[in-house]
Amino acid sequence: MLSLLRASGSLFHTAAGVAYADLIIDGHRETWAVRSRQFRTWLRGRYYEETGCAANLAAIASALDLLEAKAQFDAPEREINLRVAVHQGSVYLDLADKAWQCIEINAEDWRVISAPPARFRRTAGMLPLPVPQKGGSVDLLRPFLNVSRGNDFILVVAWLLAALRPREPYPLLAIAGEQGSAKTTLTRVLRALTDPNVAPVRALSRDDRELMITANNGHVLAFDNLSGLPASFSDSFCRLASGGSFAVRRLYTNDEEVLFQAARPIILNGIEDVISRPDLADRAIFLALSSVADEQRRSESEFWREFEIARPAILGALLDASSCGLRKLSSVRLASLPRMADFAVWASACEGAFWPRGTFMQAYRENRRSVIEDVIDGDPFAAYVRHLMTSRRSWTGTASDLFGAVETFCQNSSIWAATWPRTPRALAGRLRRSQAFLRTIGIQIAFSREGHAGNRTIRIWSTAAEQDAA
Repeated sequence: MLSLLRASGSLFHTAAGVAYADLIIDGHRETWAVRSRQFRTWLRGRYYEETGCAANLAAIASALDLLEAKAQFDAPEREINLRVAVHQGSVYLDLADKAWQCIEINAEDWRVISAPPARFRRTAGMLPLPVPQKGGSVDLLRPFLNVSRGNDFILVVAWLLAALRPREPYPLLAIAGEQGSAKTTLTRVLRALTDPNVAPVRALSRDDRELMITANNGHVLAFDNLSGLPASFSDSFCRLASGGSFAVRRLYTNDEEVLFQAARPIILNGIEDVISRPDLADRAIFLALSSVADEQRRSESEFWREFEIARPAILGALLDASSCGLRKLSSVRLASLPRMADFAVWASACEGAFWPRGTFMQAYRENRRSVIEDVIDGDPFAAYVRHLMTSRRSWTGTASDLFGAVETFCQNSSIWAATWPRTPRALAGRLRRSQAFLRTIGIQIAFSREGHAGNRTIRIWSTAAEQDAA
């Protein structure tokens, strides 16, 4: 069976040691894992074509073992990608069609090619992107999004451009709105322009292991109709947005770990704002949708028929902007960098294809300001710190001192929230999570050790008070 592969393909392995084969099928190159069902089917088919007989299970298993060993020990190491890749300064977008075509985007232009230098893998459920059309306009996207404010449209386009880029960080897109505000439709439209899938939206994963599997099988993660977000998932989404690693046991009966490292664009939608923790909110773009009036509604069949007609031109316009971004990226200089600095630089580099310079950063700053206020208002403890500093310029003490002040406040105001920190140590942790957002409203927090005993001290002060004193 090895001779069959020599005639129509070649082997390689990834840094993790996974064996892959490049196969020439109907004149184009396909890439499959040696242990995949597709490769096994191809091997069985080629054996039948050559011999007229069916290969038995033992022969298939022996051939797979041999090919895997050759890929791991005799073949070169290559990177394998999912939907998007970068190679020597160019970006590649896998169309995931039957001909295995790809979009090559560089600083001059973009084009459809076959056999790109980057290798892509295909997963169950992936659907093809349309062949993009040149000469399109991003304004063709507007009728398919229920966003009333101009800034929201700018931010949606910026999120799309980030999702078409193979490098993190990726801003998380949080969509909130009442019933009938087309949250799910918006999510499906964005997924269709970046990473179409048989299941474009899904329920929240049950645990980190399930989330890892979802991220391993899709470039864009879209979770629909959420009513809340557990704290553990806030941490996981932070890692996926900025690029991080997950480690889980391969089987519950052994201690071998499976390591997964990736960054993924993420969409969350729900009736309420599901993001409450500042560290995740700092990585997010928030959209608030209004209800669609009855006279403005369209039937599902009409909506998606019109969208499919416009989708190639919309994708072409996004690719034009990506090429513009690659051309201008090195010359972008922002006065100040937000938490998602690389995303802000990339979106600013791309905006020249659509809008005047500075349009994106103005929209992004306004979105972040509203997010900061909403998160602080939604976090009773952060709101308490803001309340504490309204009547003083500074506060200094230990975590236990502040915890006692919190308890007194709760008793006097008859308020006790389930999310209040229950111990001084938990209180210090909450302060650390909230300090970035509190800083933006003029409240600084510093942690230090003082005295011979090295007691942990917290200092909170108002920068507005410092400016008044100066």
